[in-house]
Amino acid sequence: QVQLVESGGGLVQPGGSLRLSCAASGSIDRLNVMGWYRQAPGKQRELVATMTSGGSTNYADSVKGRFTISRDNAKNTVYLRMNSLNSEDTAVYYCNVAWGFRSEYNYWGQGTQVTVSS
Repeated sequence: QVQLVESGGGLVQPGGSLRLSCAASGSIDRLNVMGWYRQAPGKQRELVATMTSGGSTNYADSVKGRFTISRDNAKNTVYLRMNSLNSEDTAVYYCNVAWGFRSEYNYWGQGTQVTVSS
């Protein structure tokens, strides 16, 4: 059983910063992709950033230059540093881990709310 536990969400003013953390536990292949997705009210879930266990990253265009993903493979933990936050970043942020030829092993966290408001 794989579990993902997120932390670090909250309320922040426009222009502020937050750091999200996600710790994964259970039987996880060491070759995997961990990442963050978000879902705003009335919108579909979208990719924010992913990082492979080898260190390759992928970012949504909307967050490039503002968000930084990192991970600690020994701890199966992924982080998301978010700077210069604006109201469009308000969403529930979900952690994800996936592996397999077609990412058939795919697990999600429960989500953490990030609200950007003055």
